[in-house]
Amino acid sequence: MSDRIAWMGAHHHTTLSSAVPGMLGGISLTLARGVETDGFLIDLGADPDELAARTPCRELRAPTGRPGRPSRRLNRAMYGTCGEWTYVLEDWGMATWATGYQGKGASMFPCEGEEIVCLSANRFSPPPLIIHAPGACAYRAAFGTDTGQGSDLDAALGAAGAVFPSMPEASEAEVVVYFEEHGERLPELVFTAVGSYTGVTVDQDAVKAGALPGVLIPPA
Repeated sequence: MSDRIAWMGAHHHTTLSSAVPGMLGGISLTLARGVETDGFLIDLGADPDELAARTPCRELRAPTGRPGRPSRRLNRAMYGTCGEWTYVLEDWGMATWATGYQGKGASMFPCEGEEIVCLSANRFSPPPLIIHAPGACAYRAAFGTDTGQGSDLDAALGAAGAVFPSMPEASEAEVVVYFEEHGERLPELVFTAVGSYTGVTVDQDAVKAGALPGVLIPPA
């Protein structure tokens, strides 16, 4: 599947494999509009010199620690641009922006005229989350729901079938049946909606091969 970014959701449950030099399963995606790409990555924790090198993700090597001193944990991120948007892909279980924007203040929070859409896999603390920050406010929603703001993103989620029925709008039995029938495809539906809303396309083959530029960033 190569439809915009829907393939990321389709591989949400794919087991990570060392045979893949780039990324495929369990990708978290952060999209930023109205920001400068390098500045955004530096705010996430990227090293400016490493960023300037534009090293393909598959060639990244974590620094080794000195004897008796363990090396600092770093997670790899792959990035690029499409239209107005900068995109950042991570496969370590969460999105760095989602874990850090509340604790780092202005450096990670969007200003007026900027926008963030973040899909965090939340592998260590389910469920996966959608975070939409159109300016100075951030709205969170679990996969299967929308942000409740009546935004164009919410409309895209509804149109893609990514907003599942909930109580009391449907009976408990109806909700259970719906989740049993469609729950496995939910990440794909969410990524489909975000792709439709942003117009962003990310090449699956390039991501899988680790051919896009990458950086190592510390967990937030």
